[in-house]
Amino acid sequence: VQLQASGGGQVQTGGSLRLSCAASGGTFSSNVMGWFRQPPGKEREFVAAISKAGGSPVYSDSVSGRFTISRDDAKDTVNLQMSGLKPGDTAVYYCAARSPRITVISRTRSSYTYWGQGTLVTVSS
Repeated sequence: VQLQASGGGQVQTGGSLRLSCAASGGTFSSNVMGWFRQPPGKEREFVAAISKAGGSPVYSDSVSGRFTISRDDAKDTVNLQMSGLKPGDTAVYYCAARSPRITVISRTRSSYTYWGQGTLVTVSS
């Protein structure tokens, strides 16, 4: 599975961005999908994940209520709608996929097998 993230950019505090991740080379609907981010100088951290059927999304406490993850299996894409952005959301955002044999959502980075290249989100105050 190859993943290509896009949609990053620079936005002011309180603004919105929509990230997209296009998948190819596999059966997209078979993968649990997630978004992670890596702030400057920090470790990569969990942001959100969604199950194969699109239900039961989970979020980190820091983005819950502001970010929404969704998937479109017909287009092999997973999206992250971000609103109420804060400077603390500044990071490189990565999409990731679990092995198609796995059905459980995970917040753990090592649980994801496939990774996109990352897209930079910068939130200015």
